[in-house]
Amino acid sequence: MLITRSDFFAGSIDYPELTTARLPETAARRYGDRVAFVLGDTTLTYAEFGSRTGCFAAALHGAGIGRGDVVLIHLTNGIEFVVAYYGSLRAGATVSLVNPIQPVAGLRHQLCDTAARAVVTQAAQYEDAAAAAAGTAVELTIVHRPAGASAARSPHSGGVVDYDEFVSGAPVEYTCLDVTGDEVAHLAYTGGTTGVSKGVRVLHRNIVANLAQTMMARSGLTLVREPDGLIGFADRVREPSWDFGLGTDVSIVVSPLFHAHALIGMNTQLLAGATNVFAGRFTPAGMLELIERHRVTAIAGSPAMWHALTAHPDAVRRDLTSVRLVTSGAAPIDLSTLAALRATFPRARVGEGYGMTEATALVTGSPMIGRYPAKDGSVGVPMFDTEVRVRALDGSGAVLGANEPGTLWVRGPQVAAGYLNRPDETAQQFVDGWLDTGDVGHIDEDGFVFISDRIKDMLIYKGYNVYPREIEEVLLAHPGVHSVAVVGRATAGVGEEPVGFVVPAPGSRVAPEELMDFIAAQVLPYKKLREVVLLDELPITPTGKIVKAALRERLREQVAV
Repeated sequence: MLITRSDFFAGSIDYPELTTARLPETAARRYGDRVAFVLGDTTLTYAEFGSRTGCFAAALHGAGIGRGDVVLIHLTNGIEFVVAYYGSLRAGATVSLVNPIQPVAGLRHQLCDTAARAVVTQAAQYEDAAAAAAGTAVELTIVHRPAGASAARSPHSGGVVDYDEFVSGAPVEYTCLDVTGDEVAHLAYTGGTTGVSKGVRVLHRNIVANLAQTMMARSGLTLVREPDGLIGFADRVREPSWDFGLGTDVSIVVSPLFHAHALIGMNTQLLAGATNVFAGRFTPAGMLELIERHRVTAIAGSPAMWHALTAHPDAVRRDLTSVRLVTSGAAPIDLSTLAALRATFPRARVGEGYGMTEATALVTGSPMIGRYPAKDGSVGVPMFDTEVRVRALDGSGAVLGANEPGTLWVRGPQVAAGYLNRPDETAQQFVDGWLDTGDVGHIDEDGFVFISDRIKDMLIYKGYNVYPREIEEVLLAHPGVHSVAVVGRATAGVGEEPVGFVVPAPGSRVAPEELMDFIAAQVLPYKKLREVVLLDELPITPTGKIVKAALRERLREQVAV
């Protein structure tokens, strides 16, 4: 029997007139003394989270920062980050997200592009923030510093204040400004589909829509607006297929919150009353220890992280039976790692999702309600009220049928409001309510979405389309391979030929020729690897994606020599 789309996320759900700014008050009222955040030995309850975000909002208001202003958050993961983010939203401001180790030139570009009036940074990155802010619209720099460190002062920028001093004396009770769903909640910078860094205008209503979709998909709960404007739940309309409960989960926060996907995931965790444990810099052994110690129930991560975690010796020595939900995103996960995840977390529901910053976060996901399993190799089915179409790669715009590969286009309430200050690129990527994702994939006869590759990663060899992910899947099944990335090398007369960069498994003495023969025996001739390069490690972004651009550059440099 066919499992049809209607069995999963069919029908429409309600999207009440709410904003993300009301989330701290909602969570504080609902979960009170339950621990919201854990960072080492420091904890913060939901009631304290509500109070601290109120203090931060009041302090911003007192400094003249509010509706229509941009606050740039230049912090690593931690309690100060979530307080500053949600506190800024409560003040009516728009938040600009940035990698805290962004070089000064890139940071300055973002400050100028957003016309940010305030920056929240920390002592370790303060000098970069001050240098980048010089001569921009920044009027206020709030610096968090370790206990006992001297307050930051610099001649490069005025209005510098210590984080603790800034919020001290501010009122705990703060009335959230009545912002609307059509106002910008945050500006998330992304390379997008063209590789040029640009700010995505994510509206409050986009975030609320994605939050409503995710809560319904995972728990069967519908969001409603309470009389006082806070977020509530209607009666459950569908039963979750995993052990979900409000105010019971414990989650690990390992992905950087400056990445929109992790931040939107945080919204879901807060609304569900989860305890969020900050993992700090990712190490497999450290994360496995945290999972066991805190009896973690739900974890989200990237394929690169899952591969490292499941391959670590501690994965079979730690008690990981508390974990009930494991989700993977950022890139398609290979089947070998997926199987290893299920073996490592035997009591967990393992699912995969797909999204992009231009669509707030989540576009598709593995069903977590009802009795239906995920399909291995698929990133799930479209979220509620979300359409995914496959269009021909030739640019004709023709809509393709089941199992035909093409470019994925998305339409739904979570699709963002375009790019900041880039009308031409907005018009190119956002067309009549549809978003061109820049990803190649197909939809099967049951409505499940499969991702082949990014368009920019797809190779054309002698006129044939070659998808690196397919070759990577085969290589990862070799016992001597730990991780792999396949990229194209421009070659006269053929277009691009596939080259594999491989990190051998610990203790393996695998040879490049062996891996090339292994691939050649399992793929069509035009998909064979023309070279294998052995590396100690692959270049990885903070969000767990392999930096294929760096590998392509390496090949270009070799050709130039």
